[in-house]
Amino acid sequence: MRGCFNVGLYKQGLMHDLSKFSPIEFFTGVRYFQGDRSPNAAERIEKGYSLSWLHHKGRNKHHFEYWIDFGFNPGEKMVGLKMPVNYVVEMYCDRVAACKTYQKEKYTNRSALEYFERGLPKYLMHDDTAALLRQLLTHLAEHGEEATNEYIKREILKNK
Repeated sequence: MRGCFNVGLYKQGLMHDLSKFSPIEFFTGVRYFQGDRSPNAAERIEKGYSLSWLHHKGRNKHHFEYWIDFGFNPGEKMVGLKMPVNYVVEMYCDRVAACKTYQKEKYTNRSALEYFERGLPKYLMHDDTAALLRQLLTHLAEHGEEATNEYIKREILKNK
């Protein structure tokens, strides 16, 4: 919420991750809480899937997985669709907050970029979405959070 507020996405900040209060997500969070990674990861290890994650990603547009659908071209399998800019910015805010939460004192301004780069080969993310997210995370790594928030407001969301 705070990250969204800092870039001017007030409604998205208020609505961010409200599905976590649904029973399927809330009780998974309680049961599998560890403090250093997502409870969904622990549920996935135990069961081979995470119902909580499947529920969550299907209701929150700031997750690129929400934007995966069948391709448009014959023979094309599932593809990542281009995300609206405001949801990419919310995804940026979410990733920064998650890294701060899970890494605690080990967090640096490079943490979210490094996490993104490690995961990118397995992501089914639209190229334009990945490029914008990388741009924001690189700006954070090179200039810090306050400067990146100003950059997002001034350059990325200026016409939104």
